Amino acid sequence: MNITPIFSKEFHIQTLSKKRRSPAQKLADRWHEIKSKRIDQLGVFFKPFIPQHLLKKSKKGDLSRGRIFDKSTTFWTFFSQLMDSDGSCSMMVSKLRACFAIRSSIPISSSTGAYCRARKKLKEEEIQAVLDHTIKGLEKEDKKVFSGRRVVVVDGTGLTASDTKKNQKEWPQDSQQKEGCGFPSLRICACFSLRTGGVLSYRIGNKKSHELPLFRDQWDEVFQENDILLGDKMFSNYFDIAMLKKRKVDSVTTLRSIRRKPIKQAKSYKKLGGNDLLVIWKKPAWNKKAAYTREEWEELPETLIVRQIKISVQSNGFRTKSFYIITSLLDPIGHPANELAELYFRRWEVELNFKDLKTTMGMDELRCKTPDMVKKEVIMYFIVYNAMRWVISKAAQKHDKDPMRISFKGTLQDLRNWEALFNSPKLTAQDKRKLIAELYQGIARRIVPHRPNRQEPRCLKRRHKNYQLLTQPRSTMKEIKHRSTYRAKTA
Repeated sequence: MNITPIFSKEFHIQTLSKKRRSPAQKLADRWHEIKSKRIDQLGVFFKPFIPQHLLKKSKKGDLSRGRIFDKSTTFWTFFSQLMDSDGSCSMMVSKLRACFAIRSSIPISSSTGAYCRARKKLKEEEIQAVLDHTIKGLEKEDKKVFSGRRVVVVDGTGLTASDTKKNQKEWPQDSQQKEGCGFPSLRICACFSLRTGGVLSYRIGNKKSHELPLFRDQWDEVFQENDILLGDKMFSNYFDIAMLKKRKVDSVTTLRSIRRKPIKQAKSYKKLGGNDLLVIWKKPAWNKKAAYTREEWEELPETLIVRQIKISVQSNGFRTKSFYIITSLLDPIGHPANELAELYFRRWEVELNFKDLKTTMGMDELRCKTPDMVKKEVIMYFIVYNAMRWVISKAAQKHDKDPMRISFKGTLQDLRNWEALFNSPKLTAQDKRKLIAELYQGIARRIVPHRPNRQEPRCLKRRHKNYQLLTQPRSTMKEIKHRSTYRAKTA
């Protein structure tokens, strides 16, 4: 006799078959899969330095919808692009496709259009906010380097952008170059921390922009009370030294002998030591061509007492044999002349900072086609650069090293090679901590050796190939068929 059991609803047993999922649930599953396979896993490593809340999805407008290239993914792809040795958009899309191909069944197009459109939708003020956050993050690592005071070093440099009509209109090329034979020319004046090497502020101009107006426009955001400015002879003038002193910021620069001649001991205000004098500068006459207004000129004091120190260079590798330091640090006991000379010799580190940006990272030749994207590219370069400096500071702190002695290029190489490991979904928290500890240890070992008296002539050893120079537009340029060394030089 067969007895069919009757169960109430309270004792219902589910069958082994799965319940059919609705289209909305399938779409949610697919979006969750896409989100878990993104390239922005690099943000896991930089999360303490660049928090995720700065890259949250917008509630409406651009980058507000659930796409593969949302704000976070686009930012970190852009970040990885500037950190990569190739640096092309196609390389980033290829990297993203490889990430999806290994761990996901979702196909990704090889076209760069979607990435380029998403990158264009990143707002300049949003990535500028990220840069400002990195600056504040590096300030926590910034220890006082001279008499318990922070030292800000400043300098300017030039960059080139892609030769497009929009870029040429914003940053015209040299007037001596023919149309189609040059590149848009940018001028950048930036302030760096002498301790960490990180970017503190910057301004962009064109070929007609002088460094001093660009520098003065940064005073409010970069200088704090009791800071010290370290600059070359370009920043050694009456107006800047007096106005910064009014802000309780001292200056250490070199004398610009074209404008002012060194004052001899007989005409000095006071002698502090051998080749160490207190001198009086008189207020310069008003000039309509000056970069400051008449009202600002009238606020300047009639005289300015500065310290003039003559430094003799006896080491090899220097082009000059003697120069004069001009500083508003007047106390010879608290700030001896030899310590000021050592401080000024460190001004060369700002040139190395620009070398890391332009040569090591490739910022010398910007690739974007429009002025808006060029400005975003510059900001992103500074973000990546500050992130590298943060990694160096952390490694130096953990292993008791000087951050400015650790190789920037070596750090960038390590992060390029270790970036793929951070994308692994199988990493546990313990594995990540071990990975980061190994990375810091390897970075701390990359110490740039100190080479005193090393001579480095400004000469190129590797010869250029015997190709003609493009002196006319491509459409009208005629190439010499049988070139020789003589013909190439005379073309």
